Amino acid sequence: MKKYIIKRIKDTSVVQLYLGLTMLLLCLTSSYAQQDSQYTQYMYNTQTINPAYVGSRGALSITSLYRNQWVGLEGAPETLNFSLNKPIGESEQIGFGLSFYKDKIGPADESLITMDFSYTIQMSDEVKLAFGIKGGINLLNVDYSKLNIFDPSDVLQQNNIDNRLSPVIGGGLFLHNNRTWYVGLSVPNLLETTHFDDTTVSNASEKAAFYTTAGYVFDLSSNVKFKPAVLGKFVSGSPTGVDASGNFLINEKFTIGAAYRFDAAISALAGFQVSDKIFIGYAYDYGVQELVNYNSGSHEIFLRFELGKLAKRLITPRFF
Repeated sequence: MKKYIIKRIKDTSVVQLYLGLTMLLLCLTSSYAQQDSQYTQYMYNTQTINPAYVGSRGALSITSLYRNQWVGLEGAPETLNFSLNKPIGESEQIGFGLSFYKDKIGPADESLITMDFSYTIQMSDEVKLAFGIKGGINLLNVDYSKLNIFDPSDVLQQNNIDNRLSPVIGGGLFLHNNRTWYVGLSVPNLLETTHFDDTTVSNASEKAAFYTTAGYVFDLSSNVKFKPAVLGKFVSGSPTGVDASGNFLINEKFTIGAAYRFDAAISALAGFQVSDKIFIGYAYDYGVQELVNYNSGSHEIFLRFELGKLAKRLITPRFF
């Protein structure tokens, strides 16, 4: 989720904002960092935060995710993410990926297009270490006229942010074995970018977000697997974010689990392996902060479609 700082808004203007949008902005302006969107199903959408993941599934993997956050609250975040990745060559040491991302929140609209590359080293018969890099562009628009501002002549409405381009450069590491565990460390964008208008009425700054991920798959029986996973997010000037989840894979088809985003939300997750090639997932978040009184939760839908060697060579679907 993106966090924007809007400076020098007149108190009378803030009073006149819609109740829901006012609550939203109060929550968002708790720091000076503009942050990456959050995903409850991050364990299936790893490419978005870690370029070292691309190519690791051994097939052309196409994913799409839609998140509708804080349903019923005007100006609440909406996120659409589309990505694809695949290994290159017979050795599959090199991975390539493309990602497109669009995020809307209040008056702000942001788009991101990136390319990902990875290089994998075979550490042992089972363990692999991948290095990844990410590069692309970010496009930001902020239309202050979408706010219900009390004074129509307020200078804030005259200085929108239009098609502001900024570069994206990131990197990551991904250590895993074929089927049991993984550990990741990444930063999707190393660059700190400040967006501002000519009169410095408003600005939004973006700081590097560092991610750590880890998961382990336990075989509880011949038909049931259990995978606890954790994601940590660290941004200078913002509280540390921690997501912890646990998912059960039943009969290699059905996935069900729960997650907790510390001091933010509890979540229910479900998924279905429609075929060797298609997986669909759903998550519902229920907030644990005061904002829960002004919305009916968050919904997230995930779809993965895979072609190539993975479907032919694996007896059971990989759980990450």
